[in-house]
Amino acid sequence: MRALMVLWRRELALAWGGGGGPLLACGFLLCLTVLIPLAAGGDPAGLRPVAGGLTWVSLAVASILSLERLFERDFEDGALDLIALGPAPLELVVIAKAKAQWLAVGWPLALTAPVAAVTLGLPPVLAPLTALAALIGGLAFALTGALGAALALGSKRGGLLIAVIVLPLYIPPVVFGAGALEQAATGLSPLPALALLVAYVLFAGVITPFAGAAAIRNAQG
Repeated sequence: MRALMVLWRRELALAWGGGGGPLLACGFLLCLTVLIPLAAGGDPAGLRPVAGGLTWVSLAVASILSLERLFERDFEDGALDLIALGPAPLELVVIAKAKAQWLAVGWPLALTAPVAAVTLGLPPVLAPLTALAALIGGLAFALTGALGAALALGSKRGGLLIAVIVLPLYIPPVVFGAGALEQAATGLSPLPALALLVAYVLFAGVITPFAGAAAIRNAQG
């Protein structure tokens, strides 16, 4: 347990110290928020019906930026071999790295998401729901992103391969998260969509540690 705490704190320190990953993701999200209205002609009435969906697509893309270094950095310098020989099982190592990714990147993006959504035309009253849904969805992005990073471990174009792997896995959270905002905007309850989002997080939490650990062992072999 102590080894996992040390690993988790190390991942958080590297996330903030290695090029400002959270700031890069949040800046990228805000840049997309600015570019989308310009490309759409700047008509608020035209953007308002799809503001929730655009926000979630932007969140998904911004979440990919820092995934490449989740395992690749440790794989290249040999730290991953030492971690694998340590007392903590690889399955728990994958979970610890995914949790650190969620805290370092998912939380800042969740706090930035309401600004992006309101800028795109979502009613300000839905800002708290946007942050809550983005926080839950950020955990789904972190778990499936960790799986994609493990599967792409050791490849020459890891960043591109990670994007190819995780983007299809990001579709359910995007659909459920955007659906929650759309339901709330039309006066309906967002709870069913949020429940589906939580269910996807639980599903990813069961699959990711075992599949990710198997992918790491395969790359090391």
